[in-house]
Amino acid sequence: MSAGQRHPAAPTPARAPVWELKDLMLMVVLGVVFGFVYWALVQAWNGLAILMGPAGDLAQHVLFGGWLLVAPIVIAIVRRPLAGVVAEVLASVVEVVFLGSPVGPTLMIAAAIQGLGSELPFLLTRYRRFGWTVFAVSGLLGAGLVFCYSAFRAGWYGQDILVLRLVLQLVSGAVLGGLLAKVVVDALAGTGVVDNFAIGRAAARRG
Repeated sequence: MSAGQRHPAAPTPARAPVWELKDLMLMVVLGVVFGFVYWALVQAWNGLAILMGPAGDLAQHVLFGGWLLVAPIVIAIVRRPLAGVVAEVLASVVEVVFLGSPVGPTLMIAAAIQGLGSELPFLLTRYRRFGWTVFAVSGLLGAGLVFCYSAFRAGWYGQDILVLRLVLQLVSGAVLGGLLAKVVVDALAGTGVVDNFAIGRAAARRG
């Protein structure tokens, strides 16, 4: 090849689409699975309310973080915008349509709100940070944002125990909806079952 000739440029690898089919499938599967998990939490809520006696109305706040789990788990695995919101709504649809949740269709509104709150910290980091703090803030915001909606619907504003309700729900959100989600994500990553998703690709680049 003469000096005046140049090597052809290497082809640029095509970028993955914003959403891949496997991402959508995983989001749907986890949404359905957690719909059943959330229904089971309702049964646990009823049992805990009985055990707590006069304070039984606070049981929902103690367990609330459990209803936030699917959003950060899906987000951490697929790392796509709105994954958490959609996953939460899918889980609520399963609860309402297939399992007969006593809350009814308004549950889907609450699911969208808490999914948005859970997704915000990851969105603000452009889906690049997935440490313990981000997960904890995810649960905190998911619980806090939907609390404003729930308090309006349930008439909690003006109650003497409003702050207690809020604190319990925020703590539960951070622990059960945030830190526990991080534990689940790390456990899944450790098995290798999510290596073909964004979380696996990110780990390979770090390695």
